[in-house]
Amino acid sequence: MLEVKLHNQHGEEIGQIKLAEAIFNVPIKPYLVYEVVKWQLACRRAGTASTKTRGEVRGGGRKPWRQKGTGRARQGSIRAPHWVGGGVVFGPKPRNYSYSLPKKVRKQSLKIVLTSKLKKGLLKVVDNIVLDEIKTKKFLEIAHNLNLNKALIITNGRNKTLELAARNVPEFQILPVEGLNVYDVLRYDYLVLLQDSIPKIEGFLLS
Repeated sequence: MLEVKLHNQHGEEIGQIKLAEAIFNVPIKPYLVYEVVKWQLACRRAGTASTKTRGEVRGGGRKPWRQKGTGRARQGSIRAPHWVGGGVVFGPKPRNYSYSLPKKVRKQSLKIVLTSKLKKGLLKVVDNIVLDEIKTKKFLEIAHNLNLNKALIITNGRNKTLELAARNVPEFQILPVEGLNVYDVLRYDYLVLLQDSIPKIEGFLLS
Protein backbone atom coordinates (compact mmCIF):
# COMPACT_ATOMS: atom_id res chain seq x y z
CA MET A 1 0.00 0.00 0.00
CA LEU A 2 1.10 3.56 -0.76
CA GLU A 3 0.78 6.31 1.80
CA VAL A 4 -0.06 9.85 0.70
CA LYS A 5 -0.84 13.02 2.61
CA LEU A 6 -4.44 13.73 3.57
CA HIS A 7 -5.50 17.39 3.57
CA ASN A 8 -8.56 19.27 4.72
CA GLN A 9 -10.26 22.01 2.71
CA HIS A 10 -8.13 24.64 4.45
CA GLY A 11 -4.99 23.11 2.94
CA GLU A 12 -3.75 21.68 6.25
CA GLU A 13 -2.18 18.24 6.41
CA ILE A 14 -4.26 16.16 8.82
CA GLY A 15 -2.75 12.71 8.34
CA GLN A 16 -1.95 9.95 5.88
CA ILE A 17 -4.13 7.74 3.74
CA LYS A 18 -3.30 4.43 2.08
CA LEU A 19 -3.80 3.85 -1.63
CA ALA A 20 -3.75 0.53 -3.48
CA GLU A 21 -0.50 -0.07 -5.35
CA ALA A 22 -2.40 -2.10 -7.95
CA ILE A 23 -4.05 1.18 -9.03
CA PHE A 24 -1.65 3.98 -8.12
CA ASN A 25 1.65 2.28 -8.90
CA VAL A 26 1.40 0.51 -12.26
CA PRO A 27 3.79 0.57 -15.26
CA ILE A 28 3.26 3.61 -17.52
CA LYS A 29 2.20 2.54 -21.01
CA PRO A 30 1.47 5.65 -23.13
CA TYR A 31 0.08 3.68 -26.09
CA LEU A 32 -2.80 2.38 -23.91
CA VAL A 33 -3.66 5.92 -22.82
CA TYR A 34 -3.57 7.05 -26.46
CA GLU A 35 -5.98 4.30 -27.51
CA VAL A 36 -8.48 5.18 -24.77
CA VAL A 37 -8.35 8.93 -25.44
CA LYS A 38 -8.87 8.29 -29.16
CA TRP A 39 -11.83 6.04 -28.32
CA GLN A 40 -13.37 8.60 -25.97
CA LEU A 41 -13.11 11.42 -28.49
CA ALA A 42 -14.54 9.22 -31.24
CA CYS A 43 -17.53 8.34 -29.05
CA ARG A 44 -18.12 12.04 -28.33
CA ARG A 45 -18.30 12.99 -32.02
CA ALA A 46 -21.77 14.05 -33.10
CA GLY A 47 -21.35 12.63 -36.60
CA THR A 48 -23.96 15.03 -37.98
CA ALA A 49 -21.88 16.57 -40.81
CA SER A 50 -23.83 16.22 -44.04
CA THR A 51 -23.62 17.38 -47.66
CA LYS A 52 -26.00 16.96 -50.58
CA THR A 53 -25.25 14.88 -53.64
CA ARG A 54 -26.28 16.02 -57.13
CA GLY A 55 -29.46 14.03 -56.69
CA GLU A 56 -30.41 15.91 -53.52
CA VAL A 57 -29.66 19.50 -54.57
CA ARG A 58 -32.71 21.54 -55.60
CA GLY A 59 -33.13 22.27 -59.32
CA GLY A 60 -31.34 21.02 -62.41
CA GLY A 61 -34.23 18.99 -63.78
CA ARG A 62 -33.52 19.82 -67.40
CA LYS A 63 -30.48 20.37 -69.59
CA PRO A 64 -29.22 23.97 -69.33
CA TRP A 65 -28.87 24.11 -73.15
CA ARG A 66 -29.25 21.76 -76.08
CA GLN A 67 -26.68 19.05 -76.67
CA LYS A 68 -25.27 20.36 -79.97
CA GLY A 69 -24.96 23.55 -81.90
CA THR A 70 -24.18 26.10 -79.21
CA GLY A 71 -20.41 25.85 -79.34
CA ARG A 72 -20.30 25.18 -75.64
CA ALA A 73 -19.47 21.98 -73.84
CA ARG A 74 -22.36 19.61 -73.34
CA GLN A 75 -24.07 19.81 -69.96
CA GLY A 76 -26.71 17.57 -68.45
CA SER A 77 -27.62 19.51 -65.30
CA ILE A 78 -26.77 22.76 -63.53
CA ARG A 79 -26.48 20.73 -60.32
CA ALA A 80 -23.53 18.62 -61.49
CA PRO A 81 -20.56 18.73 -59.05
CA HIS A 82 -18.48 21.07 -61.23
CA TRP A 83 -21.19 23.75 -61.24
CA VAL A 84 -21.41 26.42 -58.53
CA GLY A 85 -24.27 25.34 -56.28
CA GLY A 86 -23.99 21.77 -57.52
CA GLY A 87 -23.83 18.57 -55.52
CA VAL A 88 -20.79 17.44 -53.53
CA VAL A 89 -18.80 14.40 -54.58
CA PHE A 90 -17.91 11.99 -51.75
CA GLY A 91 -18.93 14.53 -49.11
CA PRO A 92 -19.65 13.59 -45.46
CA LYS A 93 -22.92 11.96 -44.48
CA PRO A 94 -24.28 11.43 -40.94
CA ARG A 95 -22.51 8.48 -39.34
CA ASN A 96 -21.63 6.96 -35.99
CA TYR A 97 -17.92 7.26 -35.13
CA SER A 98 -18.07 5.23 -31.91
CA TYR A 99 -16.54 1.78 -31.61
CA SER A 100 -15.98 -0.71 -28.84
CA LEU A 101 -12.86 -1.00 -26.70
CA PRO A 102 -12.18 -3.81 -24.21
CA LYS A 103 -13.08 -2.91 -20.62
CA LYS A 104 -9.72 -4.29 -19.49
CA VAL A 105 -7.89 -1.72 -21.65
CA ARG A 106 -10.06 1.13 -20.34
CA LYS A 107 -9.45 0.17 -16.71
CA GLN A 108 -5.71 -0.25 -17.18
CA SER A 109 -5.46 3.12 -18.90
CA LEU A 110 -7.26 4.79 -15.99
CA LYS A 111 -4.82 3.16 -13.56
CA ILE A 112 -1.93 4.51 -15.65
CA VAL A 113 -3.14 8.14 -15.57
CA LEU A 114 -3.83 7.90 -11.81
CA THR A 115 -0.31 6.54 -11.29
CA SER A 116 1.12 9.32 -13.45
CA LYS A 117 -0.65 12.06 -11.47
CA LEU A 118 0.59 10.61 -8.18
CA LYS A 119 4.19 10.26 -9.37
CA LYS A 120 4.23 13.85 -10.64
CA GLY A 121 2.85 15.16 -7.34
CA LEU A 122 -0.34 16.33 -9.02
CA LEU A 123 -2.75 14.13 -7.06
CA LYS A 124 -4.24 15.43 -3.81
CA VAL A 125 -6.50 13.65 -1.35
CA VAL A 126 -8.89 15.85 0.64
CA ASP A 127 -11.02 14.58 3.51
CA ASN A 128 -14.07 16.59 2.43
CA ILE A 129 -15.17 19.85 0.82
CA VAL A 130 -18.16 21.45 2.50
CA LEU A 131 -19.82 24.67 1.34
CA ASP A 132 -22.55 26.28 3.46
CA GLU A 133 -23.93 28.07 0.42
CA ILE A 134 -23.51 28.14 -3.34
CA LYS A 135 -20.82 30.79 -3.67
CA THR A 136 -18.11 30.75 -6.35
CA LYS A 137 -15.98 33.01 -4.15
CA LYS A 138 -15.96 30.48 -1.31
CA PHE A 139 -15.08 27.67 -3.72
CA LEU A 140 -12.14 29.70 -5.06
CA GLU A 141 -10.94 30.27 -1.47
CA ILE A 142 -10.80 26.49 -0.96
CA ALA A 143 -8.97 26.07 -4.30
CA HIS A 144 -6.47 28.71 -3.18
CA ASN A 145 -5.97 26.96 0.19
CA LEU A 146 -5.14 23.73 -1.66
CA ASN A 147 -2.87 25.52 -4.18
CA LEU A 148 -5.00 24.43 -7.13
CA ASN A 149 -5.22 26.35 -10.39
CA LYS A 150 -6.65 23.86 -12.87
CA ALA A 151 -8.12 20.75 -11.30
CA LEU A 152 -10.55 17.88 -11.66
CA ILE A 153 -12.32 17.11 -8.37
CA ILE A 154 -13.79 13.63 -7.86
CA THR A 155 -16.63 13.29 -5.37
CA ASN A 156 -18.52 10.33 -3.95
CA GLY A 157 -21.81 10.78 -5.77
CA ARG A 158 -23.32 14.06 -6.95
CA ASN A 159 -22.50 17.14 -4.87
CA LYS A 160 -24.82 19.77 -6.33
CA THR A 161 -23.68 22.57 -4.02
CA LEU A 162 -20.07 22.07 -5.05
CA GLU A 163 -20.95 21.62 -8.72
CA LEU A 164 -22.99 24.83 -8.83
CA ALA A 165 -20.34 26.82 -6.96
CA ALA A 166 -17.67 25.72 -9.45
CA ARG A 167 -19.61 25.75 -12.70
CA ASN A 168 -18.61 29.33 -13.62
CA VAL A 169 -14.92 28.58 -13.19
CA PRO A 170 -13.66 26.93 -16.42
CA GLU A 171 -10.40 25.81 -14.79
CA PHE A 172 -12.27 23.38 -12.52
CA GLN A 173 -14.59 20.44 -13.06
CA ILE A 174 -16.52 18.43 -10.48
CA LEU A 175 -17.25 14.80 -11.34
CA PRO A 176 -18.75 11.93 -9.36
CA VAL A 177 -16.74 8.69 -9.19
CA GLU A 178 -18.95 7.19 -11.89
CA GLY A 179 -17.78 9.88 -14.33
CA LEU A 180 -14.04 9.41 -13.74
CA ASN A 181 -12.37 9.00 -17.12
CA VAL A 182 -8.94 9.15 -18.75
CA TYR A 183 -9.53 12.16 -21.00
CA ASP A 184 -10.75 14.48 -18.23
CA VAL A 185 -7.94 13.41 -15.87
CA LEU A 186 -5.42 14.41 -18.56
CA ARG A 187 -7.17 17.70 -19.36
CA TYR A 188 -6.53 19.15 -15.92
CA ASP A 189 -3.23 19.76 -14.15
CA TYR A 190 -4.34 18.50 -10.74
CA LEU A 191 -6.53 15.60 -9.69
CA VAL A 192 -8.30 15.95 -6.34
CA LEU A 193 -9.88 12.88 -4.77
CA LEU A 194 -12.24 13.28 -1.85
CA GLN A 195 -11.49 10.67 0.78
CA ASP A 196 -14.83 8.85 0.56
CA SER A 197 -14.47 8.46 -3.23
CA ILE A 198 -11.32 6.30 -2.98
CA PRO A 199 -13.03 3.04 -1.85
CA LYS A 200 -15.38 3.31 -4.83
CA ILE A 201 -12.50 3.92 -7.25
CA GLU A 202 -10.56 0.95 -5.86
CA GLY A 203 -13.67 -1.24 -5.86
CA PHE A 204 -14.35 -0.47 -9.53
CA LEU A 205 -10.79 -0.77 -10.83
CA LEU A 206 -9.92 -3.91 -8.87
CA SER A 207 -13.10 -5.80 -9.76
